[in-house]
Amino acid sequence: MFDNLSEDTNPSLTKFEEMLKTNQVLFFDALEFENIIHHYIDFAQFNLAKKAIKMGMEQHPQNVELMLLKSEILLFDGAHKQAEDLLVEIERISPEHEEIFLQRANISSKKKDHPKAIQLLEKALGVTEEPTEIWNLLGMEYLFLEDYIKAKDYFYKCVKENVMDFQSLYNLLYCYEQLGENIEAINTLNNLLEINPYSEVAWHQLGKIYLKINKPEEALSAFDFAIISDDCFTGAYIEKGKLLEKMGRINEAIDNYEFSLNFNDPNAFVNHRIGLCHLKLGNDKLAVRYLEESIKLEPNHEKSWIALIDFLIDSNNYLKAQHYVKKSLQSNSDSTALWKKSALIHFQLNFYEETAVGCETAIDLGDQDLNNWTLWMDSLMLVNDWQKALKIGEQALQHHQKTPSVLYRLAGCKFRLGNKNEAHLIFDRIKNEIKIPRNINHLFPELIKI
Repeated sequence: MFDNLSEDTNPSLTKFEEMLKTNQVLFFDALEFENIIHHYIDFAQFNLAKKAIKMGMEQHPQNVELMLLKSEILLFDGAHKQAEDLLVEIERISPEHEEIFLQRANISSKKKDHPKAIQLLEKALGVTEEPTEIWNLLGMEYLFLEDYIKAKDYFYKCVKENVMDFQSLYNLLYCYEQLGENIEAINTLNNLLEINPYSEVAWHQLGKIYLKINKPEEALSAFDFAIISDDCFTGAYIEKGKLLEKMGRINEAIDNYEFSLNFNDPNAFVNHRIGLCHLKLGNDKLAVRYLEESIKLEPNHEKSWIALIDFLIDSNNYLKAQHYVKKSLQSNSDSTALWKKSALIHFQLNFYEETAVGCETAIDLGDQDLNNWTLWMDSLMLVNDWQKALKIGEQALQHHQKTPSVLYRLAGCKFRLGNKNEAHLIFDRIKNEIKIPRNINHLFPELIKI
């Protein structure tokens, strides 16, 4: 193969392209055609690759390698039926060629016929001298079938053959996770670390599994070894930071988060975590700075918006909270959590129309939380829209049947709409089950009988 050399250093490539310009027909041996085709494929020049394949097969019609390259191009074009027919023909010529089985397996996999793909891969396995790639492909097919036991066996073979095959390692660990085999995963990682004690990936994954089984000290040690193995490994710093945060070692957590930022591009998640840490320490200005930086890096980072807005609510700074919640919804219009915050903030500011919008939107987005319904009703009742409040209350009961807080509000609506007897009947049923909400108890005092 030309290995990305230019046409100036490859006489056959130059010769081929000169031939195309002059419409001459020159002879090339099969290997030359292979190299030319590979060159064009490597540089995504598929039209030229197709021309070379056509001419190559005209000059060498039974050459298996050229036929395989043609089938590869057909697969790329999505012509699966033509590719499969060609591969069957190739198999008659060269029944022991592993690439035939690999390509046919690829077609079967794309058709979601994973048992057939496995059958073909096993045939390839029987004729190959380098089984690692095929083990990996077999593992993937069994993953598609959710047969984690067999998938695990093949990925284990890959990892045992090459301890640096991290993709197979991740797939292997995924199988262990699905099977609930945490101890087996730990044993496998420890075996790998005996072979390669400076595998930062293995240490990192070991730490994450120790966390799963509630062994924080062992996890912390594993993350430390990951960092020793690669002091620029941001993932280990972040995981260590999260663990230290849970352990209450907030300043150390911040240090590790900061370290991760030194070795990577600015990161919204990390800035978010640092912001939360500073909130815990009472460093409000620093907390706000990091949360705002997180949002600047990723405007749809919902958790940072919520943390910032919650801080302002807790500080009784509702006007600033209102400003931020409006900005947050510009890039997070499908966030039920932020629409609920919007409703709450506007209610505190006595902006009842905006409160109703927040509650209604959160509900329309699928959040049937009781507070959405009751706050919506309250915002309507406070502007004396009793009829609509009644309607919303009846809708609420479809999701929260016999809920005293909804029934109390319904009773109030009926009272104000003149149906006082029914209102009293409802209220008498639930008066011992409900604490009268302070924000609306003044709206129908006559209803409340001591």
